[in-house]
Amino acid sequence: MAKMNLLQAINNALITAMEDDEKVMVFGEDVGHFGGVFRATSNLQQKFGRDRCFNTPLTEQGIIGFANGLASQGSVPVAEIQFGDYIFPAFDQIVNETAKWRYRSGGQFSCGTLTIRTPYGGGIAGGHYHSQSPEAYFAHTPGMKIVIPRNPYQAKGLLLASIRDDNPVLFMEPKRLYRASVGDVPEDDFTLPLGKAEITKSGSDITLVAWGAQMEVLDKASELAQKEGIDAEVIDLRSILPWDADTVCESVVKTGRLLISHEAPLTGGFASEIAATVQDKCFLNLESPIARVCGLDTPYPLAHEKEYMPDHLKVFEAIKRTVHY
Repeated sequence: MAKMNLLQAINNALITAMEDDEKVMVFGEDVGHFGGVFRATSNLQQKFGRDRCFNTPLTEQGIIGFANGLASQGSVPVAEIQFGDYIFPAFDQIVNETAKWRYRSGGQFSCGTLTIRTPYGGGIAGGHYHSQSPEAYFAHTPGMKIVIPRNPYQAKGLLLASIRDDNPVLFMEPKRLYRASVGDVPEDDFTLPLGKAEITKSGSDITLVAWGAQMEVLDKASELAQKEGIDAEVIDLRSILPWDADTVCESVVKTGRLLISHEAPLTGGFASEIAATVQDKCFLNLESPIARVCGLDTPYPLAHEKEYMPDHLKVFEAIKRTVHY
């Protein structure tokens, strides 16, 4: 085991994948000569050469179009989109080509070996072009997987699993956690299952569900709730496409209550899908309405970021309202 922050874990996972398979290549804006804007790809070009880690032009549509071609011809590309907010110029390539190539060709061709890495979310005072959480846009797309780690250990295991999965994966990295803390990460090769949630804390009174950076918020809120005598069960979804409905529903049957939290705006956020599914499968077990604590339906603000964020205090207040309904 080694102490790593989330960035170091991602870098270590990329090195592990590139050492294991010579078909793995990493590219994106500025990833080569100095390791990208966050330094997640530091030293990869020096270690593996310019043929396997290289800079691209500043064109997200071109990056993913190029990656689709590589994946369909047998390479294992890991394409970086510098910020999640800048993935939208590549939206057509991802939704209409990456996700559908296997289907439209009747299985003759596939972009299944493609992994798209991108930082997402707020908490760094980045304003409305560097703070968005666009996961729900892509969760509407059959043929994709969407994976979001919460800590360094999860980041390495889930990224290696994503690179080796036989489906295109959008791997979203919570950038405010990049250097926030360190954790124990195996230096050896290992993977974690995609599409399987993890219960990080057992409880009996209410189920709390989130992913990525919002897991830290749930942990703090559950500690406050514990002081009020409320025993919360906390679940990290880890993958939102596919998402582990069985684990969530089993928990809700036990607790009778559900709260879902994410940074993205409330309307059309992925919490809506979870709530609808749980209402369908667990209606007779629910003791209160399903709660959502999310971002606001407004462009991500710069001056009022703290007011926008669904922090632990907002979650704590929602927990109390739900439990005492």
